[in-house]
Parts: sequence; structure tokens; C-alpha cells
Amino acid sequence: MRLRALTAGVLASAVLLTGCAQSVDPIERLGKKAAQRVRPHSPAGQQAYRHWGLTAPLTPAPEPAVRPLTDRAGPADPAGPAGPADPARPAGRGLPLVVDHVPTRDKVVFLTYDDGAERDPRFVDMVRELRLPVSMFLTDSVVGPAYGHFARLRSVGASLQNHTLDHPSLRGLPYAGQRAEICGQQDKLRARFGVRPRLLRPPYGTYDAATLRAAADCGVSAVVLWRVSMGADDLTYAKGSHQLLPGDIVAVGPDETTTPTLRQRTTRLLRRIQRQGLTVGRLEDYL
Repeated sequence: MRLRALTAGVLASAVLLTGCAQSVDPIERLGKKAAQRVRPHSPAGQQAYRHWGLTAPLTPAPEPAVRPLTDRAGPADPAGPAGPADPARPAGRGLPLVVDHVPTRDKVVFLTYDDGAERDPRFVDMVRELRLPVSMFLTDSVVGPAYGHFARLRSVGASLQNHTLDHPSLRGLPYAGQRAEICGQQDKLRARFGVRPRLLRPPYGTYDAATLRAAADCGVSAVVLWRVSMGADDLTYAKGSHQLLPGDIVAVGPDETTTPTLRQRTTRLLRRIQRQGLTVGRLEDYL
């Protein structure tokens, strides 16, 4: 009798323990691994996109229709460009590609974020719940002690890439100085996250032949510029375009004001992407 009473008491306690303190958020209740498997049209997926101000789920990005650009051989250009290069043109044998967009027929654009100046904790939730593929280009002197925030972003699927140690304009600097800026940040990110980035965004989008040589020596395979940028209010298009085009790389820069927040600007951008029949792809899958 005592044994049966004790067993019943243990079972009752277990039921009480498992039934308490459940999250009201279906994504959190599923757990991180399960959340990554949530389908956009499932009840949890629908709640997630409505929660972030979208009227419809993001269309899943297709598998890249071509091999990544960095797998393709190209003509040698030993001198390298002195200024902006043609997108996706190999800068030289063994040197990284320079891209401001990806030549693809896939209806995707790519979201990239600079500096690491904005550390909105709810942006991590947004990336997780929408399974949003984003690339974060980090500057060590800006990120400072907040690398933990980007560890959380990386844990929910964000990619962390190189934006130099101190954010100087690289063009015109001696090769040794450029190499220190690029390799130094490669080492920082490897020490903190165990990965060595393949992509570099030069601050202000400026670079020269020395930048490309230094980037190659630091293990960078592509120098990433942009064709569309987003500030506090709206998008700015390059080269006379007035809309997002398949393959566009979008640079979301830091905003020194507190409004709109990073997640609000991202929501505005996602709505624009959806209205134009596009979705968000993972840049690293194409480069």
C-alpha cells in the first residue's frame, strides 16, 4: 500500500511539474529545434508572421539554380580594379569576387546588416520566428562587448561576416594596414564563434587592389557591396533602378535614432519584398 501511495504521489507531482509555466508563445513552446521546422502555413507559422506585421508568410527561398559564384573559374586580372568592379567579375586569379548583386533568375534578394551598432533583442526573435536568412557584417570596435547578442543571432540562423576591426575607409591604405584590419577581424570572429568568415564588406564600400590582395590572404572569397540600401525611412536604389530586382543585395545600415527600430525597418523591407513577388535568400548559398 505504501509503495502504491508513494508511486501515485510521484506521478501526480510529475503531472503538476510538466503542466506548469508553459510559454504562451507556440514557437517558444516547441523549442528551438522544433521551431526551425515550423512551416509558414502552420498555425504557429501564421501566428509568427502576423506577430511581426506581415500579412502573408514569406515564400521559402528556392535552392540556388546555379553553382555558387565562387566555384566558377574566371579570367585572370592580376592588377585588380582600382575602384568599383563589375559585379560578380573575378577580380583576378586567386583574388576574391566583387559583387553588388547575384546574377540569378531566382526571385530572391539578400538582406545584409552592417557594423553591429543596433542590438535590438527582439530582432533575434524576429529572425528565429520567421526563419529569416540574414548576413551580419560586424566591426569589432562597434560591436565591443556585445558579441553575446550576435552569438544569439548566429544560434537562430544568422551568418556573421567581416566588416573590419575599426571601420576605416580601406582604399588608399597601405597593404599591411588593410591586411591587419581584415585578418584581425577574421581572427576575432574565429576566436569568438569558431568560424572564419568568407565574406568581407569594406566600410563605405571603398576598396582598391590592395584590399583584394589582403582579403585573399585573409581567406576571404568575396567582397560584398550592395545595389540597394535602406536607411531610416526608405530604400535607395543604385544604377537608376526604382524597384527591387532578383539577386539584389540590400544593405541595411545602422540608424543612430531610436525609431524606427531595426525590426520595424526590417518589417517595412519585408513588406516591400513581398509586394514585388520576391523572397529572401541566404547570400552564402550563392557566393
